[in-house]
Amino acid sequence: MSDIMTAKDLNLWYDQTQALKNVNITIPEKSITAFIGPSGCGKSTFLKTLNRMNDLIPSVKITGEVCYNGQNIYDSSVDVNELRREIGMVFQKPNPFPMSIYDNIAYGPRTHGIKSKVKLDEIVEQSLRDAAIWDEVKDRLKKNALGMSGGQQQRLCIARALAVKPKILLMDEPTSALDPISTSRIEELAIELKKSYTIVIVTHNMQQAVRISDNTAFFLLGELIEYGETEKLFSQPVDKRTEDYITGRFG
Repeated sequence: MSDIMTAKDLNLWYDQTQALKNVNITIPEKSITAFIGPSGCGKSTFLKTLNRMNDLIPSVKITGEVCYNGQNIYDSSVDVNELRREIGMVFQKPNPFPMSIYDNIAYGPRTHGIKSKVKLDEIVEQSLRDAAIWDEVKDRLKKNALGMSGGQQQRLCIARALAVKPKILLMDEPTSALDPISTSRIEELAIELKKSYTIVIVTHNMQQAVRISDNTAFFLLGELIEYGETEKLFSQPVDKRTEDYITGRFG
Protein backbone atom coordinates (compact mmCIF):
# COMPACT_ATOMS: atom_id res chain seq x y z
CA MET A 1 0.00 0.00 0.00
CA SER A 2 1.57 3.29 -1.02
CA ASP A 3 1.39 6.59 0.82
CA ILE A 4 -0.85 9.31 -0.58
CA MET A 5 -0.04 12.21 1.79
CA THR A 6 2.91 13.17 3.93
CA ALA A 7 3.30 16.06 6.36
CA LYS A 8 6.86 17.17 7.08
CA ASP A 9 7.81 19.41 10.02
CA LEU A 10 4.40 21.06 9.89
CA ASN A 11 3.85 23.98 12.27
CA LEU A 12 0.80 26.22 12.48
CA TRP A 13 0.14 29.40 14.43
CA TYR A 14 -3.08 31.35 15.01
CA ASP A 15 -1.60 34.80 15.67
CA GLN A 16 0.88 34.14 18.51
CA THR A 17 -0.56 30.77 19.55
CA GLN A 18 1.14 27.70 18.14
CA ALA A 19 -1.55 25.10 17.44
CA LEU A 20 0.59 22.49 15.67
CA LYS A 21 4.19 21.66 16.56
CA ASN A 22 6.43 19.86 14.12
CA VAL A 23 3.96 17.26 12.88
CA ASN A 24 5.40 14.45 10.73
CA ILE A 25 3.08 11.77 9.42
CA THR A 26 2.46 9.65 6.32
CA ILE A 27 -1.04 8.58 5.34
CA PRO A 28 -1.42 5.37 3.31
CA GLU A 29 -3.94 5.34 0.49
CA LYS A 30 -7.21 3.39 0.51
CA SER A 31 -7.19 3.07 4.27
CA ILE A 32 -8.85 4.79 7.23
CA THR A 33 -6.59 6.91 9.41
CA ALA A 34 -8.09 8.20 12.67
CA PHE A 35 -6.89 11.24 14.63
CA ILE A 36 -7.68 11.05 18.35
CA GLY A 37 -6.87 13.23 21.35
CA PRO A 38 -8.58 15.54 23.85
CA SER A 39 -10.43 18.70 22.77
CA GLY A 40 -8.19 21.49 21.55
CA CYS A 41 -5.21 19.18 20.89
CA GLY A 42 -4.84 20.18 17.22
CA LYS A 43 -6.43 17.19 15.48
CA SER A 44 -9.11 19.17 13.60
CA THR A 45 -6.62 21.94 12.86
CA PHE A 46 -4.27 19.37 11.37
CA LEU A 47 -7.08 17.76 9.36
CA LYS A 48 -7.88 21.16 7.83
CA THR A 49 -4.25 21.71 6.79
CA LEU A 50 -4.61 18.67 4.52
CA ASN A 51 -6.84 20.56 2.08
CA ARG A 52 -5.88 24.11 3.05
CA MET A 53 -9.16 24.91 4.82
CA ASN A 54 -7.09 26.93 7.29
CA ASP A 55 -6.33 29.37 4.44
CA LEU A 56 -9.75 30.84 5.18
CA ILE A 57 -8.59 32.11 8.59
CA PRO A 58 -6.73 35.42 8.22
CA SER A 59 -4.25 35.14 11.12
CA VAL A 60 -2.87 31.71 10.24
CA LYS A 61 0.80 31.09 9.57
CA ILE A 62 2.05 27.69 8.40
CA THR A 63 5.60 26.34 7.99
CA GLY A 64 6.76 22.94 6.79
CA GLU A 65 5.03 21.05 4.01
CA VAL A 66 2.17 18.74 3.18
CA CYS A 67 2.86 16.59 0.14
CA TYR A 68 0.01 15.06 -1.82
CA ASN A 69 1.05 12.79 -4.68
CA GLY A 70 4.57 14.14 -4.31
CA GLN A 71 3.73 17.85 -4.51
CA ASN A 72 3.69 20.33 -1.63
CA ILE A 73 0.09 21.58 -1.48
CA TYR A 74 1.31 24.89 0.01
CA ASP A 75 3.31 25.63 -3.12
CA SER A 76 2.15 28.86 -4.77
CA SER A 77 1.48 27.02 -8.04
CA VAL A 78 -1.25 24.83 -6.48
CA ASP A 79 -4.84 25.45 -7.58
CA VAL A 80 -6.71 25.36 -4.26
CA ASN A 81 -10.09 24.69 -5.88
CA GLU A 82 -8.69 21.69 -7.69
CA LEU A 83 -6.98 20.53 -4.49
CA ARG A 84 -10.28 20.68 -2.59
CA ARG A 85 -11.98 18.74 -5.34
CA GLU A 86 -9.48 15.92 -4.90
CA ILE A 87 -9.44 16.18 -1.12
CA GLY A 88 -13.05 16.53 -0.01
CA MET A 89 -14.34 17.34 3.46
CA VAL A 90 -17.29 16.31 5.60
CA PHE A 91 -17.91 18.41 8.69
CA GLN A 92 -19.05 17.69 12.22
CA LYS A 93 -22.50 19.12 11.72
CA PRO A 94 -24.31 18.07 8.55
CA ASN A 95 -24.48 21.17 6.33
CA PRO A 96 -26.69 20.46 3.32
CA PHE A 97 -27.40 23.43 1.05
CA PRO A 98 -30.98 24.76 1.35
CA MET A 99 -31.98 23.24 -1.99
CA SER A 100 -33.23 19.91 -3.30
CA ILE A 101 -31.45 16.63 -2.60
CA TYR A 102 -30.65 16.39 -6.31
CA ASP A 103 -29.22 19.91 -6.52
CA ASN A 104 -27.05 19.34 -3.43
CA ILE A 105 -25.27 16.51 -5.23
CA ALA A 106 -25.23 18.13 -8.69
CA TYR A 107 -23.84 21.39 -7.30
CA GLY A 108 -20.14 20.41 -7.36
CA PRO A 109 -20.16 18.71 -10.78
CA ARG A 110 -22.00 21.75 -12.23
CA THR A 111 -19.40 24.15 -10.87
CA HIS A 112 -16.79 21.95 -12.56
CA GLY A 113 -18.56 22.42 -15.88
CA ILE A 114 -20.81 19.36 -16.21
CA LYS A 115 -24.06 20.49 -17.84
CA SER A 116 -25.54 17.35 -19.40
CA LYS A 117 -28.68 16.22 -17.56
CA VAL A 118 -27.97 12.59 -18.40
CA LYS A 119 -24.48 12.85 -16.93
CA LEU A 120 -25.72 14.72 -13.84
CA ASP A 121 -28.49 12.16 -13.27
CA GLU A 122 -25.84 9.46 -13.42
CA ILE A 123 -23.51 11.23 -10.96
CA VAL A 124 -26.36 11.96 -8.52
CA GLU A 125 -27.51 8.35 -8.48
CA GLN A 126 -24.00 6.92 -8.21
CA SER A 127 -22.97 9.31 -5.41
CA LEU A 128 -26.13 8.59 -3.40
CA ARG A 129 -25.59 4.86 -3.91
CA ASP A 130 -21.97 5.17 -2.81
CA ALA A 131 -23.13 7.01 0.32
CA ALA A 132 -25.65 4.22 1.02
CA ILE A 133 -28.68 6.50 0.92
CA TRP A 134 -30.08 6.11 -2.61
CA ASP A 135 -32.90 3.74 -1.63
CA GLU A 136 -34.08 6.14 1.08
CA VAL A 137 -34.22 9.24 -1.12
CA LYS A 138 -34.66 8.12 -4.74
CA ASP A 139 -38.38 9.02 -4.71
CA ARG A 140 -37.86 12.49 -3.28
CA LEU A 141 -34.85 13.92 -5.08
CA LYS A 142 -36.72 17.17 -5.76
CA LYS A 143 -37.53 17.68 -2.05
CA ASN A 144 -35.54 20.09 0.10
CA ALA A 145 -32.55 18.41 1.73
CA LEU A 146 -33.22 20.26 4.99
CA GLY A 147 -36.26 18.01 5.51
CA MET A 148 -34.04 14.93 5.98
CA SER A 149 -33.03 13.47 9.34
CA GLY A 150 -29.58 14.33 10.75
CA GLY A 151 -28.12 10.95 9.84
CA GLN A 152 -29.50 11.20 6.31
CA GLN A 153 -28.18 14.75 5.96
CA GLN A 154 -24.71 13.57 6.93
CA ARG A 155 -24.79 10.77 4.33
CA LEU A 156 -26.04 13.35 1.82
CA CYS A 157 -23.00 15.51 2.64
CA ILE A 158 -20.77 12.48 2.07
CA ALA A 159 -22.52 11.86 -1.28
CA ARG A 160 -22.04 15.54 -2.16
CA ALA A 161 -18.31 15.22 -1.43
CA LEU A 162 -18.10 12.04 -3.54
CA ALA A 163 -19.89 13.62 -6.51
CA VAL A 164 -16.76 15.48 -7.65
CA LYS A 165 -14.70 12.26 -7.59
CA PRO A 166 -12.20 13.02 -4.83
CA LYS A 167 -9.25 10.81 -3.98
CA ILE A 168 -9.30 11.58 -0.25
CA LEU A 169 -12.19 12.21 2.11
CA LEU A 170 -11.49 14.18 5.29
CA MET A 171 -14.12 13.73 8.00
CA ASP A 172 -14.17 16.02 11.01
CA GLU A 173 -16.06 14.15 13.74
CA PRO A 174 -18.76 13.18 11.25
CA THR A 175 -20.89 11.30 13.78
CA SER A 176 -20.63 13.46 16.91
CA ALA A 177 -24.03 15.07 16.25
CA LEU A 178 -25.73 11.77 15.37
CA ASP A 179 -27.64 9.05 17.21
CA PRO A 180 -26.09 5.55 17.62
CA ILE A 181 -27.94 4.01 14.64
CA SER A 182 -26.91 6.79 12.24
CA THR A 183 -23.39 6.58 13.68
CA SER A 184 -23.06 2.88 12.91
CA ARG A 185 -24.38 3.51 9.38
CA ILE A 186 -21.69 6.13 8.77
CA GLU A 187 -19.05 3.77 10.20
CA GLU A 188 -20.15 0.92 7.92
CA LEU A 189 -20.14 3.38 5.05
CA ALA A 190 -16.58 4.52 5.82
CA ILE A 191 -15.35 0.91 5.82
CA GLU A 192 -17.06 0.34 2.46
CA LEU A 193 -15.66 3.58 0.98
CA LYS A 194 -12.04 2.81 1.81
CA LYS A 195 -12.03 0.29 -1.05
CA SER A 196 -12.04 3.29 -3.40
CA TYR A 197 -10.98 6.29 -1.29
CA THR A 198 -8.49 7.28 1.36
CA ILE A 199 -10.31 8.38 4.52
CA VAL A 200 -8.93 10.53 7.32
CA ILE A 201 -11.27 10.93 10.28
CA VAL A 202 -11.08 13.02 13.43
CA THR A 203 -13.00 11.37 16.23
CA HIS A 204 -13.63 12.01 19.92
CA ASN A 205 -14.82 8.46 20.20
CA MET A 206 -11.94 6.07 20.80
CA GLN A 207 -14.19 3.02 20.26
CA GLN A 208 -14.97 4.42 16.83
CA ALA A 209 -11.27 4.62 16.00
CA VAL A 210 -10.85 1.01 17.14
CA ARG A 211 -13.86 -0.15 15.13
CA ILE A 212 -13.10 1.43 11.79
CA SER A 213 -9.54 2.69 11.41
CA ASP A 214 -6.42 0.96 10.12
CA ASN A 215 -4.04 3.52 11.64
CA THR A 216 -4.45 5.94 14.52
CA ALA A 217 -2.60 9.16 15.37
CA PHE A 218 -2.75 10.51 18.92
CA PHE A 219 -2.43 14.28 19.29
CA LEU A 220 -1.80 16.21 22.50
CA LEU A 221 -1.30 19.97 22.84
CA GLY A 222 -0.50 20.39 19.14
CA GLU A 223 2.01 17.54 19.00
CA LEU A 224 1.69 14.18 17.32
CA ILE A 225 2.58 11.90 20.23
CA GLU A 226 2.18 8.50 18.64
CA TYR A 227 1.10 7.05 15.31
CA GLY A 228 0.76 3.48 14.16
CA GLU A 229 -1.51 0.55 13.45
CA THR A 230 -4.72 1.05 15.40
CA GLU A 231 -4.74 -2.36 17.01
CA LYS A 232 -1.18 -1.96 18.21
CA LEU A 233 -1.56 1.62 19.39
CA PHE A 234 -4.54 0.65 21.57
CA SER A 235 -3.13 -2.64 22.85
CA GLN A 236 0.54 -1.72 23.28
CA PRO A 237 1.00 2.06 23.23
CA VAL A 238 4.65 3.07 23.20
CA ASP A 239 4.22 6.44 24.91
CA LYS A 240 2.96 6.76 28.50
CA ARG A 241 0.78 9.74 27.49
CA THR A 242 -1.00 7.63 24.86
CA GLU A 243 -1.62 4.94 27.44
CA ASP A 244 -2.97 7.47 29.95
CA TYR A 245 -5.35 8.90 27.36
CA ILE A 246 -6.74 5.61 26.04
CA THR A 247 -7.19 4.18 29.53
CA GLY A 248 -9.19 7.28 30.46
CA ARG A 249 -6.76 8.84 32.94
CA PHE A 250 -7.26 12.20 31.27
CA GLY A 251 -9.06 13.77 28.31
